[in-house]
Amino acid sequence: MKKKFTLALAGNPNCGKTTIFNNLTGARQKVGNWPGVTVEKKEGILKHKDYELKIVDLPGTYSLTPFSIEEITARDFIINETPDIVVNIIDASNLERSLFLAIQILELGRPAIFVLNMADVAQAKGIKIDEKKLSQLLGLPVVFTVGNKNKGIENLVEAAVQEIHQFESGKKSRDIRYSLEIENCIVKIESCITESQIQIDGMPRWNAIKILEDDKIVKQKLMDQNSQIAQHVFQEAKLCRERIHTLFEDDFEIVLTDDRYGVIAGIIKEIVSNLARKRIDMSRNIDLVLTDRFFGIPVFVFFIWAMFQLTFSLGEYPMGWIESGVSFLSTSLDNILPASLLKDLLLDGVIAGIGSVVIFLPNILILFFCIALFEDTGYMARTAFLMDRVMHASGLHGKSFIPMLMGFGCNVPAIMATRTLESPQDRILTILMTPFMSCSARLPVYIVLAGSFFGNQAGTVIFSLYLTGIIVAILSGRLLRNLLFKGAEAPFIMELPPYRMPMLKSLLIHMWDRSKMFLKKMGGVILAGSVIIWCLSSFPRNISYSQDYSLKMASVKSDYELKIAGTDQKTAQKLNTELALILGDIENKKEQERVSKSYIGRIGKFLEPVFSPVGIGWRAGVALVTGLVAKEVVVSTMGVLYGVGNSGGQALERALKKSGMTKLSALSMMVFVLLYMPCFATIAMIYKETSAKWAGFSLIYTTSVAWGGAFLVYQTGKIFGLG
Repeated sequence: MKKKFTLALAGNPNCGKTTIFNNLTGARQKVGNWPGVTVEKKEGILKHKDYELKIVDLPGTYSLTPFSIEEITARDFIINETPDIVVNIIDASNLERSLFLAIQILELGRPAIFVLNMADVAQAKGIKIDEKKLSQLLGLPVVFTVGNKNKGIENLVEAAVQEIHQFESGKKSRDIRYSLEIENCIVKIESCITESQIQIDGMPRWNAIKILEDDKIVKQKLMDQNSQIAQHVFQEAKLCRERIHTLFEDDFEIVLTDDRYGVIAGIIKEIVSNLARKRIDMSRNIDLVLTDRFFGIPVFVFFIWAMFQLTFSLGEYPMGWIESGVSFLSTSLDNILPASLLKDLLLDGVIAGIGSVVIFLPNILILFFCIALFEDTGYMARTAFLMDRVMHASGLHGKSFIPMLMGFGCNVPAIMATRTLESPQDRILTILMTPFMSCSARLPVYIVLAGSFFGNQAGTVIFSLYLTGIIVAILSGRLLRNLLFKGAEAPFIMELPPYRMPMLKSLLIHMWDRSKMFLKKMGGVILAGSVIIWCLSSFPRNISYSQDYSLKMASVKSDYELKIAGTDQKTAQKLNTELALILGDIENKKEQERVSKSYIGRIGKFLEPVFSPVGIGWRAGVALVTGLVAKEVVVSTMGVLYGVGNSGGQALERALKKSGMTKLSALSMMVFVLLYMPCFATIAMIYKETSAKWAGFSLIYTTSVAWGGAFLVYQTGKIFGLG
């Protein structure tokens, strides 16, 4: 076993580092200059048990950004000389300033311990620090010292030696994770470096951060290794920097610095209590309310409710305009085109399918705008802090709630966002919970059903569905944690970035980035799905009807013509209205019989025993099956099956009511849509991020929960006479 170790002391100026160095080395030290620079170099030897420890006092610095000789010297020693451990001396009475350097030391990926020096000064200021919690969060030892009284020095040395042995046994340093946009950039550049298999000093993640920060020294080292690879990496980094600048109108370095201080704020919020004097600023004043243990969650629930109420009420006006446009287009083509199979395909397949979905584009845009607003203001990060206790009920922590909350927009990027979670078990569990979060693709289904059957209460019903999704996700997490993911919960740091005034440009970019997926679906899977559904519902053409509907219509028409003859104008008008309604009902019955005997009708009848216990008819059952492709296809399928291509969006509402659907069965269907797998893209992403086993499990599990939930709602409602 190695008996000689090198300990590098790092810290801010005036943190007591030199005092601790002197306590450790006594007279056994030498002073000179670092090679090539005029910065003073101090080294000393400490005998501890059977170990000979070489203590190196690095220049005092506030960061490791290469702006000063001190910063470059300290960083180069840690990277190039690879000391066995970095001992970071932290001023316990000034944590926020000291932790900025500490976070950068963690980024280096080297073994480290944190020494909270001046513990007596912190105590005198009324600052109480939970060193065990800090150790758990950062995955390294934390010890208290009072350097000028030589207290805690023995604990420091013992902790350092033990940590060195831990790393020799395979322990890895814990990565500090930042906001999603920053993390995406870091992962992208880290992948470029790793895939190139180029040998460069330091961890790939640290080098990726430095390249994104436009660090000239690291970039030159990469150029010296392989200029062609370096240029490719630099180009990717440039694109990332440009995206960050576009979104935040600030350089990458500034945004990352904000994120680092966000991590620091989260650490301090978690470990510091009984402050006699708190720094007062706008962000913390706002947090007094928004992250309060009593008021925070009601405020959060109100914001979510307001988001869905706004999505439903404000989106109603542009929905009407688009609906009128679709209806006008359909009617115009109906009048222009001659009767043919192609005309039926265009009107009842393409326009009925796409048109029934495109009208919800304003709602999708408003929803994504609100989510972007939460992210850009910094409130999204607070939800992790708020939901930490709630998430513990599922065996997770608050940080898992951020990907889940992103699932309100789309489950695919939400699942990708779980990459910021360190524990593989937590990642898989969060991924399995995320599909229960109601994505924007489900919103059109809710709007049709809730708008048709719940009127002015539609917004509240939709909000209740989203809240139900959160509750089911948390309960599922608890169940799966107990059955499949037993083990200790991983600690985490809640990043609390400063509140920012959101920029309209950034909000619109985020909104557009996510809305593009919706538009691509309309031109892809929704169009293809609508055409396939139309084909299945239009063939075979030679249907054998149970009665001669044409003869019946002619008979009714003849009877009414006799009644109308010789009556006054007012009575004739009334009878004509009655005639139109009766003829419409007969036509509707004929269409229902035709569709029921088509290929899709046969599929629906086959599935009917599965869906009838939950109050869902065969048409809606078929729509749910096709909804596995994409949830928007549920609406387009119903649009095709109910033949509303020429009649505008309200025709689907009327058709649903005529088909026998009730409030209770509509609610049951919305619960089913809420809980089963969002789409094939989500299944594919789960497969990519985990394995085929978990993708298959998620599909079966969510479908089972969906059927069980819908059954419970429908059968309970029937018992209480709500059907």
